[in-house]
Amino acid sequence: MNRFDLITPEGTRDLLFEECAAVKSVEGRLLKMFSDRGYSEVTTPGLEFYDVFDSKSRYFPQESMYKLVDNRSRLMVVRPDTTMPIARMTATRLKDRALPIRLCYSQSVFRNRPGMRGRRDEIRQTGIELIGAGTKRAELEVLSMALDSLRSFRTGGSRLELGHIGFFKAFLSEFDSDTVEEIRSLIEYKNYPALDDLLSEFPQSADRDALKHLPRLFGGTEVFDKAAAIAKGNSAALAALEDLKKTYGVLSGMMEKGSITIDLGLVNRMDYYTGIVMKGYVEGFGEAVLSGGRYDNLLADFGLDVPAVGFAVNTDSVARAEMKTEPPVLRSADTLVFWEDGYEAEALSLAGKLTAEGRTVETAVCDDKESAVRYAAEHGMKLYTLPGEVQ
Repeated sequence: MNRFDLITPEGTRDLLFEECAAVKSVEGRLLKMFSDRGYSEVTTPGLEFYDVFDSKSRYFPQESMYKLVDNRSRLMVVRPDTTMPIARMTATRLKDRALPIRLCYSQSVFRNRPGMRGRRDEIRQTGIELIGAGTKRAELEVLSMALDSLRSFRTGGSRLELGHIGFFKAFLSEFDSDTVEEIRSLIEYKNYPALDDLLSEFPQSADRDALKHLPRLFGGTEVFDKAAAIAKGNSAALAALEDLKKTYGVLSGMMEKGSITIDLGLVNRMDYYTGIVMKGYVEGFGEAVLSGGRYDNLLADFGLDVPAVGFAVNTDSVARAEMKTEPPVLRSADTLVFWEDGYEAEALSLAGKLTAEGRTVETAVCDDKESAVRYAAEHGMKLYTLPGEVQ
């Protein structure tokens, strides 16, 4: 027997019945919401050339990608991210389209994360990208849709966290790129002891001390005063803080008190973010189910220098959370059609007609009427037999 012919690869799993229905329900609600707001659906290939993600800016860690080669020995990857392929597509196939461009999608990404316990390497994402608008109005449109998405989930409660990647980047000038990535990871996971140990290896400075405090800067409006004190004299950090404060002021009136919080430790590893960043959480699920932000430089890497902002929902995670509070009800067949030999065409036509009338119809796969009668009774189904009988 083959060793792996009866299992799925690590980080993947089969979805059955209720799980499929739950995922489709979340996807359907989100895509309708996005369409109602003027967003058009697109799909990018599951396979992309490695070059799409091989940026000198290290937007995406190459070790996290599943790689393969095509029949011409060109290096390819299984799509690890949706935003970058959409940036490629927009800069090529949509480059002459009037701005702004509103796009939505629902597709899977694949990330190789062997160090994470209980990891999901295949992640179903549904999201939006608003491309070609750098105004605060565009940002607020996307953020308000993120809030609407969270409120649409049937989980009993939700929370949106806001940050600004510019605040983090304002303190990085004295560190090399490898150290920055290590700092980013420790802040993201709020690993205070390891962060302190790492930064203590560097000479004392205002930037070093600010980074030590960054994971602790989360909560309500009191965060702004604490952050301003830490960033004193750093004009870039203060500008990012003021931008975040304006955004928070608008959004805080859209949800119940405490539903929007500030977290200046949001330092997503997708390094293409340039401004406001967000993460969304729902009741009953510990990890973020929504993430995104502003990324104004990414499309320039593909030859189209325009700003953009967007977010993605982890559809699988939301579906699992919803199943705890409102499990989907599967639609079972209510009608069975059985035919005697010679009535095949009539019976199959009848099944199609009954389906068109709104019934859920099975055609009998047994060869005798007695078995069909018994099967229909066991499953509470109305039975149609040809030649014509209804039971």
